[in-house]
Amino acid sequence: MRLLLSLLFVLMMTVSAFAQNPLDFSLHKLGSDANGPTILVVGGIQGDEPGGFSAAGMLVSHYNITKGNVWVVPNLNFLSIIKSSRGSYGDMNRKFATLDKNDPDYSSVQRIKEIIRNGKVDMVLNLHDGSGFYSPTYIDKLHNPRYWGQCVIIDQEAITHPKFGDLNSMAKIAVKKANAELLQQSDKLHLKNTRTREGDHEMEKSLTYYAIKHGKPAFGIEASKSFMTPTRTYYHLSVLESFLRQAGIEFSRDFDLNPRSIKQAMFSQVKLAMYGGKLQLELDNVRKYLNYVPMNKNLANKFEASKPLLTMVDAPTGYKVYYGNRNLTNLSPQFFEFDDSLSTLQVTVDGSAQEVAMGTIIDVDSHFSVNSLKGYRFNIIGYVAPNKGAESDVLVRKKDLVTRFSLDKGGRVYRVEAYRGDKFSGMVLVRFSQNNAVAIR
Repeated sequence: MRLLLSLLFVLMMTVSAFAQNPLDFSLHKLGSDANGPTILVVGGIQGDEPGGFSAAGMLVSHYNITKGNVWVVPNLNFLSIIKSSRGSYGDMNRKFATLDKNDPDYSSVQRIKEIIRNGKVDMVLNLHDGSGFYSPTYIDKLHNPRYWGQCVIIDQEAITHPKFGDLNSMAKIAVKKANAELLQQSDKLHLKNTRTREGDHEMEKSLTYYAIKHGKPAFGIEASKSFMTPTRTYYHLSVLESFLRQAGIEFSRDFDLNPRSIKQAMFSQVKLAMYGGKLQLELDNVRKYLNYVPMNKNLANKFEASKPLLTMVDAPTGYKVYYGNRNLTNLSPQFFEFDDSLSTLQVTVDGSAQEVAMGTIIDVDSHFSVNSLKGYRFNIIGYVAPNKGAESDVLVRKKDLVTRFSLDKGGRVYRVEAYRGDKFSGMVLVRFSQNNAVAIR
C-alpha cells in the first residue's frame, strides 16, 4: 500500500510540475476517451475568487474521468491568485476582445484562446465567485438583479452547435440540479442571461463570449462570496457535475460532496518535492516558517507539486509557498552542493528494518533509528544526540525531539537529512502517529 501511494504521488506531481515559470498556468487533460466529448473548465481568471479555482483544482486532484474528457486550467491568472487580487494587471476577463501585445497578460490570454479554439473542445465552463445572490427580481439588499453570486450565466439562449447548442435548457437543468442539493433554501441559484450581443459591451470582452463567437458553447458559474471557500466549492462542483453528466461524461471522486469533506480533501496530501523527489516537504498543517531548508541555488526553482494550485516563488529572504491564495509557509534556505550517490536509507521503524527511498514519508508509532552508513552523516532535525555524537544507530522517540523543529504545527513530522561530506544527499520525513503511546520493549 505504501508503494502504491508513493507511485500515485509521483504521477500527480509529474502532471503538476512547473518546469519554467512557477506562475504559468497549467493545463490538465483528464480522461483518455478519443471519441468522447471534451469539456474545458477554467478557474482562477480572477484571483480573489477561491471557490472557482478551488473547484477546478479539486477536479484535477480528486476526480477520475471514466468516460469522455475534461480539460482543466485551474490557475489561469496565477499571479493574481497568490496576491488574492481581481487582476494584477487589470481584469483578465475583460481582455478577450482586443489586447495590446505589451499587456503583461497578453501571453496567457493568447494561450487560453488557443485552447478554447482547439477542435477537441466541445464546451467551456468558466468558474467565478460573485457578490451577494443574483435574483431576477428585487428581494432585498443582498438578493437582487445587481448581484452575481449563485447563478449560472449564459450570453445568449442558443448557439449553432451539433451537440450542446441549447444553452438555456442546459443551464436550467444545472440550476435545477444544484437547487435540489441546497445546504439551505436561501442559497438558491438562478439562471442569468446577459444577452451579451444585444449591447452588453463589458461582457463582450469576456472569456465565455470569446468562446461563443468561436462556436463553442460556454457557461459562467458563480458561487456567492457570502460563503466560505468550501461551501463555494461545493456549489461549483454541484453545477459542474450536472454539465459533465449532460455532456455524457462519466466520473468518480474520492470524497463526499459536502463542504466538510471538500475542505478535508482540499487540504490533504499537499506536498512539494525537489531534486527528483529527494527532498519532500509535507505541507498539511505546515508551520508558517521553515528554517535551514537544504537547497541548491541552481535548482531552487525546479520543483514538483502534488496539487495544481501549489507553487513556490522567490521572496526577499528565501521562498514563499502558496496554495491558492494562502501563503502556507516561508522557506529560509541553507544552500549546499548536492550529492546524488545515495538513493535509499536503511531505517528501523518500531523494531522493523526497512529500506526507504529518499523523499519517503515514514509512519512511526513509537520509535525509529537510522542505520549508519560509511561516508555519510545524518541530521535528525530537532534531536540532540547524547554527548553530541552521531545521530545514526540511536533510538529516537517523539519525546526526544524538540517540538518547535517539527515540520508541522502538531509536532508530528520531522526531517531526517543525509550528507556526504559538505554535500546534501537527500531527506526522508518521519511522521509520528496521533496515538504515540506504544511501549518500547
